[in-house]
This record gives sequence, structure tokens and C-alpha cells, in this order.
Amino acid sequence: MSRDLRLLCASLFLWGIGEGMFLYLQPIYLTQLGASAVQVGGILGLAGAAMALAHIPAGAIADHVGRKTVMGASWAMGLVAAVMMFLARSLPAFVLALVLYSMTAFVISPMTSYVTAARGPWSVGRALTTISATYNAGAIIGPVFGGLLAVAAGLRNVYGLAASLFVVSTILMYMLHHQPVEPPGDGSRYRALLKNHAFGRLLVVVLISSTAMYLSWPLTPIFLEQVRHVTVAQVGALGSANALGVVILNLTLGRTHPRLGFFLSQALVWCSVVFLWQGTAWVWYAAGYFLAGGYRTARSLMSAMIEGVIPRPQLGLAFGVAETIAGISLVVAPAVAGVLYNTRPDAPYLAALVLVPAALAGSAILAPRVESSAAARA
Repeated sequence: MSRDLRLLCASLFLWGIGEGMFLYLQPIYLTQLGASAVQVGGILGLAGAAMALAHIPAGAIADHVGRKTVMGASWAMGLVAAVMMFLARSLPAFVLALVLYSMTAFVISPMTSYVTAARGPWSVGRALTTISATYNAGAIIGPVFGGLLAVAAGLRNVYGLAASLFVVSTILMYMLHHQPVEPPGDGSRYRALLKNHAFGRLLVVVLISSTAMYLSWPLTPIFLEQVRHVTVAQVGALGSANALGVVILNLTLGRTHPRLGFFLSQALVWCSVVFLWQGTAWVWYAAGYFLAGGYRTARSLMSAMIEGVIPRPQLGLAFGVAETIAGISLVVAPAVAGVLYNTRPDAPYLAALVLVPAALAGSAILAPRVESSAAARA
């Protein structure tokens, strides 16, 4: 592993601890601030919209000014937003901070490009899934501490401790080397991208699969607390099970062919829906959270498949477009889940049980059979 990847892993590990402390408890905190289930779905959908809007310009800007510059802006914005969430005393103020924090998702495109360039002898799939696993290794620790701190001192203070970890993470990130801006090649960096049919098919796969896999997830903490009577501390521990699932699935499926690993990830998410819907004890919910880690693995492997059909000078914009398309699911799924939950609490799970197999079938038809352009294995 290169020096820059080691530094990035350390930074993401700390960020994973901090974000993991509040991420899985956020829907519950929104209800404590006065939001209903439908409003929680709408707020999370708004946060998803903020994520989606920033990806394309961030990817394009990174292609022109450098990846680290855009990454640094995201880290700094996330730190400020975390402080704002800690200071917020009302639902509107917290939502404003949450939307600002969600916008920092624009880091995904330039960071993905940065990792593919700094991976050394590793394959793209292995590099991306390892980076994701490192973040989620931190997220294994965070939810446990977050749940315990929430019980002892209140959920608001969880955000304060998370912000302090983000300070150290940001310092480590700024120690990365800058990467040179890649030349546009034929003089038009993006014209060929619009004519790339394999990329177009992958965008359809990204949309349908992300939406199907994410639908049952946003309101799961509320379902477990209100319907299954799981405590806040236990929900925090479940977040650790989810992060552990991401780590293990990334490190195992990340070594397979991206297309195969992507299909297996979707199948595991379907199994997680069954466990969360039908589970009657904490161990079943933990298994569901663990297997739900397949969603994050699938997202990383989507990027690996995209890298296999896109020339390097176009990667920043390509990843940005793909993340924007995936971001549509973060807008639609929580809003739909909120409406379904209001009708019947387990309705999001019933819908996901149908949609995930349908998305898997569509993926098998549309996903191109290509090898990554960096197929070398460590």
C-alpha cells in the first residue's frame, strides 16, 4: 500500500469512528427534535438531494484543479457541519446543518479518482473496497460508543465528540500528496463520455440497484425502536454490525470480479431485508445489519465496473455522473419509505423484497462484461 493510501486510510478510519457515532442514530434524533416518520423520510430525502447535486461539478472540477483540492474542501465542510449539528437546538437548525454535511458527499468522485491513481500494484476493485473497508473499520467502533454516550449524556453530545475526531482526520487528509491533473487527450475531455453506451447501461444499473437496495434502510432504526422496542444503545451496536459487514464483504467480494461481486452484494442485501423484517431478537437484527453492508460493497464495485469502460481523463466526471445517479435513490427511497412506513411499518421491507430481485435481474442484463483496465492483483 502506498504512503498516500496509508494516510487516507488513517484519515478515513477516524472519520468512520466519528460519523459512525451518530449516523445510525440520526433518524431517532430527528424524532427527538419533533419530526414524524414521514418528515424523517422527507428530511433524509432532502439530504440525499444535497448529496446528488454536488457530484457532477465536483468530479469535473477535480479533473481540472486536482483531486486533493476538492477532497480538502469536503473534509473542511464536513467538520464545520458537524460542529453546526452539535450546536443546533431546533429541528430547522439541525436540518440545515445536516444538509450541509450531506453535501460533502461530493468527495466520493475525486476520492475515487485519487485512489485509482494511487493504488500502486493493486486492482481498482481491491483498492476501492479496501479504502471503504478502512472507513467502516472505524465505523465498527463508533456506533457502540455513540449509543452508550447517547444514553449517558444525550444524542446531542455525540455530535460534539464526533467533530473532535474530524479535526484529526482533516489534518491527516491535508498531508496527502497532490496528484497531477491529467491531460484531456483528444482535446475534448467529455464528448466521448456522452457516446459511451457501456457507461450508459451502467448508469441504469446504478439507479435501479441503488434504489432497490436502499429502500428499506433509512427508517430501519425507527422501526426497530418503535416496533421491535430495541433500545438506542442496542441500535448503536447494530451500527457496528453493519460496519463490520462492510469491512468483511469489501475485503472478500472486493477480490472477486467486480460484476460477480456486485451481484453477490445485491443478493446479500436481500437476505438482510428478510432478517430485519422477520427477526424477533437482537441477533437476527445484527445479522441483517451485517448483510446490509453489501450495499456499500456494491457501490464500490459499481465504481470498479465504471473504471473498466472509461478512459482515465474522463474518470472524474464519470464517477461524478454515476454518484449523481446513485444519489437519486437517496432522494427517492427515504421519501417513499416514509410514506410506506406511515401506512404500515413493515411496508418498506415488503417492497424491497420484490424490488431487489428485479434490480438484480436487470443488472444481469445491462451490466457490461468487461475487465477492469487495472486487473493486476497484489
